[in-house]
Amino acid sequence: MHVEYEEFDSMEDIFSYMASVMPPMKNTMPINSYKGYVFAFIPLGHSNGDVYLMIYAKGTLDGRILEFDINTKVYKKVNAIERADKTYFIVMTPKRNTIADQAIKSLSS
Repeated sequence: MHVEYEEFDSMEDIFSYMASVMPPMKNTMPINSYKGYVFAFIPLGHSNGDVYLMIYAKGTLDGRILEFDINTKVYKKVNAIERADKTYFIVMTPKRNTIADQAIKSLSS
């Protein structure tokens, strides 16, 4: 497995990036909060799946569903996915993530 990295300064920048690459007609995506990083992995190879792009920022997120308005670059915690004109992120906080552990270790070295 090979991981490429793209670091952002803020959660809002990650959410803007993710919203811009999101498949059409889909307004929900998972995002991870793990070991002091907020990130998502994007597969770069369609055929073999061994190359990933990790987009990340240092920080943590709590809350299970975040509503993001790409026009104002503001996100907030919500209880339900209700609006088609907003983008939603489901915050995942894994107990263990071996792919992330390898990527974080590589970032630190």
